[in-house]
Parts: sequence; structure tokens; C-alpha cells
Amino acid sequence: MTWNWGFAIEIFPIIASAIWLVLAVTLGAYFVAAIFGLILTFLRRTKYKMLTYVTNGFIEFVRSTPPLIQLFFVYFALPTIGISLDKYTAGILTLGIHYSTYLAEVYRSGIDAVPMGQWEAAKAMNFSKAQTWFRVILPQAIPPVIPMMGNYLIVLFKETPLLMAIGVHEFLQEAKLVGAEYFRYLEAYTIVGLLFLLLSYPSAMLIHYLEKRLKMKKVRG
Repeated sequence: MTWNWGFAIEIFPIIASAIWLVLAVTLGAYFVAAIFGLILTFLRRTKYKMLTYVTNGFIEFVRSTPPLIQLFFVYFALPTIGISLDKYTAGILTLGIHYSTYLAEVYRSGIDAVPMGQWEAAKAMNFSKAQTWFRVILPQAIPPVIPMMGNYLIVLFKETPLLMAIGVHEFLQEAKLVGAEYFRYLEAYTIVGLLFLLLSYPSAMLIHYLEKRLKMKKVRG
């Protein structure tokens, strides 16, 4: 089978039409990951040791199991115990929770880099725990780890083809349907690869630029 430019041009809009769905799922899942990852970070630093052990165990379990298995469990297994989610919600929650465990580690590295004197200063000013976290610690901990957080956003974006397994019509699913209809897969799957490249590469360059700027700012500081 040889490459057919006419066919590729014809099917490109069909496959590319899934871009808004892919972006919506990516951003939705990342929002879940960012919020839940922060919650996991707080739970890991609680004074209740048992809760810390449970949180660490949850993080290790999620990170040690494939996201596809987790996706199948959420979408196919949970309904057997009365918890039914539509395919989009299941996909967003699964990817979001999976990557929250990675962002929790990113947050941890940022928080550990905050000088101990900042904690002591907040305590001296009689700040509450909430004030200490949100007015002192997190504003200093988050900016340096933004490049790492951005890298996980790109990784999460490239995981969206997993949702094809539960019927979400993202890029790969659209390519599969087009290929099955015309019995031509070369152009369809090549277009999927190009779309991911066109969307992820500029994002990676932007993150690299931010990382360089942060390093320069740190050196000047």
C-alpha cells in the first residue's frame, strides 16, 4: 500500500475534528490531577501517621499499576457495585487520579525546597495552617516546579489514546473508524502521529523556555 495524498487530505479534517474533545479531556484530567495531587501532598504531611501510610500506599499502588487497567476498573468494574460513570467522566477521573500521584511528588519537591525559616516566620506571625500553606509556602513552592508540572501535562495529553478502549472518540478512535471504513490505515494513523507532534512539540518548547527563564532568575537572585 502506497501513500495517497488525496486520501490523506480528505480524512485529515475528520480525524482533526476530535481536537476539542482531546484538549477538553486533557485539561479536565489535569485539573483533577493538580487538585488531587495537592490533597495527597497535604495528607502525606499530616501528623496522623496512619493516614500518611495509607496515602503513601495509595500513591505507590496507583503509580505501579497501568492506567489502562485502572481505566477498565473504573468504567467496567465499578458499575457492578453501583458506581456508574459515563465514558468521559471515567476517562477524566482515571487519568486525573493517576497523574495526581506524580504531581504529588512534584509538589513535595517544591515544598521541600522552601527554606525552614519561612515556616518559622509564619509561625512567629501566628499564621494558621491554612494561611501558612496558601500565603507563604505554596507561593514559593509552586513556581520553581512549573516546568515539571508542564511536562506531566504533555505526558497526560499523549495518554488520551487510552480512552479509545472505552469508546471515547479521540484521535486514535477516529483514525481507526476511518481506516476500517476505507481499508486504509497508513494515512489515518500517520495523521494521528502528526497531530500529537504538532500539539505537543510547541508545548514542550514553551516549557523548556520557562525552565530556562526560571533558572536564569534563580541565578540572578
